[in-house]
Amino acid sequence: MLRNCALTVLILTSAALAQQTGAVGDWPDWRGPDRNGFSREKGLPEKWSLDGQGLAWKAAYGGRSTPVVLGDHLYLENTAGGRETEQERLLCLNADTGKLLWEYRFNLYQSDVPAHRVGWASPVADPETGNVYTFGVNNLLTALTKDGKKLWERSITEEFVPFTTHGGRTVSPMIDGGLVVVSTPTSTWGTQANRAQRFIALDKRTGDIVWISTPGGRPYDTSYGPMNIVTVNGTRLLVAGGSDGAALAMKPQTGEPVWNLVLAKRGLNTGIVLNGKYAIASHGDENLDSNEMGMIVSFDASRKGKLGADAIKWSVKGFMGGFSSPVIDGDRVYQADNSGNLYAFDVETGRQLWKQTLGTVQKASSVFGDGKIYIGSESGRFYVLRPHADRCEVLSDVELPLSDTGIVSQKIPEPVVAAAAVARSRVYFVSSDTLYAIGPKKTAAHEWRPVAQTMEPGQGDPAWVQVEPTELVLKPGDTVQLHARLFDAAGRFLREENAAAWSLDHLQGTATNGKFVVASENVGQAGLIKATVGALTGEARARVIPPLPWNETFDSYAVGALPPQWVSAQAGMFQVTELDGQKVLEKKPTDTLFKRMRVFMGPSDWSNYTVQADIRIPEKRRQMGDAGIIAQRYTLYAFGNNQRLELNSWQPEVARAVSAPFTLKPDTWYRLKLRVENTADGKTRIRGKAWAVAGAEPDAWLIDRVDPIPNKQGSPGLFADAQFGVYFDNVKVTPNP
Repeated sequence: MLRNCALTVLILTSAALAQQTGAVGDWPDWRGPDRNGFSREKGLPEKWSLDGQGLAWKAAYGGRSTPVVLGDHLYLENTAGGRETEQERLLCLNADTGKLLWEYRFNLYQSDVPAHRVGWASPVADPETGNVYTFGVNNLLTALTKDGKKLWERSITEEFVPFTTHGGRTVSPMIDGGLVVVSTPTSTWGTQANRAQRFIALDKRTGDIVWISTPGGRPYDTSYGPMNIVTVNGTRLLVAGGSDGAALAMKPQTGEPVWNLVLAKRGLNTGIVLNGKYAIASHGDENLDSNEMGMIVSFDASRKGKLGADAIKWSVKGFMGGFSSPVIDGDRVYQADNSGNLYAFDVETGRQLWKQTLGTVQKASSVFGDGKIYIGSESGRFYVLRPHADRCEVLSDVELPLSDTGIVSQKIPEPVVAAAAVARSRVYFVSSDTLYAIGPKKTAAHEWRPVAQTMEPGQGDPAWVQVEPTELVLKPGDTVQLHARLFDAAGRFLREENAAAWSLDHLQGTATNGKFVVASENVGQAGLIKATVGALTGEARARVIPPLPWNETFDSYAVGALPPQWVSAQAGMFQVTELDGQKVLEKKPTDTLFKRMRVFMGPSDWSNYTVQADIRIPEKRRQMGDAGIIAQRYTLYAFGNNQRLELNSWQPEVARAVSAPFTLKPDTWYRLKLRVENTADGKTRIRGKAWAVAGAEPDAWLIDRVDPIPNKQGSPGLFADAQFGVYFDNVKVTPNP
């Protein structure tokens, strides 16, 4: 009886404080309506088989991310095409029949993610508007209507230069009120030039950036820990695992950091769930105080600031919970370890209650609903389990068909690496090859109906000033209206403040009553627009990009400086220096991961232009670096060691690369030229050439390509991969003739 009461209290508390996103029967977030892997539905399936028993439908769409369901629409993110024509895509299917309704494809560009890791993040559906949001592995955030019409997009890649790796790890977006939130390690400019995991909240209707938060430290790597909203002592918190190895919390409507507890020496990839005031988190990497790997831990989430060991209630070291997120069922917490074992722990003490073997490798998270656990394994099996206090009962164990998407010689059952979704009396899950819907053939579930999230109004004195929009890309002479919004100590909205005092920091122009008018001079700028209310000050950041043409010789900059509006130049260790009596831009020597960097110089919506720059690559220990220029999401590389030019938009996919031999002598100036033009027939033509600065420009282009899946816009930029440094000079960007 006590356990049933605890479960009832947990559900009621979740309903009252978390404000379930959507109606019962929806699964709008990959971790469910409360983002914790818990479903309130009843009458869910106990058994099914591939021959049709309990199988509502299946469709030949595989993937690695969890589907989401809103009304009768199911959304799945995966890939389309292959090699030269591979794209990421969002599929929309009828949740009742499996019929494809529409698909939306988008390109991969300026990313180091390999083809087999594309489609990592799950989409998120908004119960209020019916819109759906997708965050690609190249950090392109796109908002679509439920009918597949694009509303807006933000190229986080070009605006924030995320840390892109071969792992492909991508945090799935989250909806909270009027915001859509994404997260990724970035390095931009000014006070955010350092590499750190940042949480970026955007207005879900317009795409304007509302807040940016940096609650953690320097990242060890990329991570994909899901975001959750919990309420502790009346304060709503956005909690997530960070790429710095910490469990993080911030106020979801403002981004104000609340606490940070470092747990591991690598990034955290699992979700955080709440038991009363205690948060439960896990990892599968090295612990801070020992060489023992892995831990599940419960700690006090009501504290503030930098938390230490005294905040920990209990921990189980040696538990390798690195991928699969936990789920709470009353007085028990369930979680699978990396080796395919499902554990039950006492939620109050951490005492292990039982262990159930599922396979040998595990990535997918558990989902709990109607007294059952639904979970797939990378070994190609899907389980329906009934947990008990002292054991786990296997209700259904189905081995999936042999996969057609992996290495042919392996012929293994279809791996499942994504969690299931529970909606409309069914359980939906995706394998490497197939999307399955198990449960009744017909459902009485409703179509989508708007469900607005209720936010508790603020009380008392202001404690936070938010200037919105908070990240701007402008041009000389632009005018933008900003708003000073006040929040209380719990992060709840109070009001918009019309009497704020406005000021500018490192920006030329005027700011009056929130209206910022950029000075008309054609110079690059980067600075702050501040709003002060009493003792509180909030700020927005703005870059001002002068119109084309450009001809940057760096003569106007002091040694050690750089164009302030260029994104990631500071983190990439670029600076103006003197070489042979002239000022040039140097990419400083480094043997860290920052030796390979992209710098973006303009807006992400430019098109039909030419980039030209002089490059000089030194040689040391018989090694030369690489340098390149970027135009409209295409890069022209000059490879020093390989002595060739290469054109590509997504370098890991070599099938779309075009190359030409080219001799590069050490410590010699060469000129690169890249022209991209959108043609009248809807295609994009990309041409590149290079020559010694001491010689004449050749008439012929060395590389000439028409892209079958064209990038129609993008920022100009620079590329460098140089352990021993590289130099740039005479950077020109001009409209095409």
